[in-house]
Amino acid sequence: MMSVKGYRVLLHQPRPRIGASTFLHSHKAPIDRDLPWAAAATGTTQSLRQCLGATRCLRAEAASIRKLRMIILGAPGSGKGTQGERILKKWDLATIGVGDLLRAEIQRGSPLGSVAKEAMAAGDEVVLRLIEPELQALTDRDWILDGFPRKASQAALLDELLASSQDSLNLVVNLNVPDDVILERIEGRWLHARSGRVYNNSFNPPKTPGKDDVTGEDLTQRLDDTAKILSKRLSAFHAENEPLLKYYTGTNTEVVTLTGRTSDQIYPQLEALLEEKFPNLPRKRNP
Repeated sequence: MMSVKGYRVLLHQPRPRIGASTFLHSHKAPIDRDLPWAAAATGTTQSLRQCLGATRCLRAEAASIRKLRMIILGAPGSGKGTQGERILKKWDLATIGVGDLLRAEIQRGSPLGSVAKEAMAAGDEVVLRLIEPELQALTDRDWILDGFPRKASQAALLDELLASSQDSLNLVVNLNVPDDVILERIEGRWLHARSGRVYNNSFNPPKTPGKDDVTGEDLTQRLDDTAKILSKRLSAFHAENEPLLKYYTGTNTEVVTLTGRTSDQIYPQLEALLEEKFPNLPRKRNP
């Protein structure tokens, strides 16, 4: 019987190095030498270069055909809705509006709708139940998720949901608009309740003050569109958005911050970003 010392000597003997070619030749199964990796392992340096080139091409092709999985972050009044509308005018994308889904469930009076009001504030599980079938129906489409997630804990849940169907977010756009600009913008905002049309005294005023351009009906302001309430909402947003950005920065998701004082300053940046990162996004036929 070999002693412990003998085993130690045997274990520390130098091991012969076996190259890929030797390994492949010793393998009993036939090798398809038309495969790039097999040619590289059994052939010449030129074959290896061809293999590496083919790998790069495959990676580039995969990047060019990947589907857009995007969310837009930004404070209330930063122009998320405006940017989304402009994107949808140019590209044939699907949009998943969490707020719209929740309101639809409330109107239907469904069991899910009975807790939807609370879900708008903090019901992560309810929101996930709402968006899951939407995401499953859009596996072959490019999409933008609007209104969710709003905090890091929700982002983690969303990642788990997407991973369960072998999908993931690949772009997070953060709109950086100064708070003073947002306060001025929202205090001058007027709404037409039935249509959802939005006006602003500063840059998109109604033709007749206080009246909708199309119907002539009265415009209203949201009860929370006041400086005091807006300041609190902005503080709450920043408290949640910073950890959310930190979460995504720690993942493989690309995070891009676009800065501007107006939507017209930000949109060209967003447009250029999408054209660079997703050159094969389907365009509308008549944008």
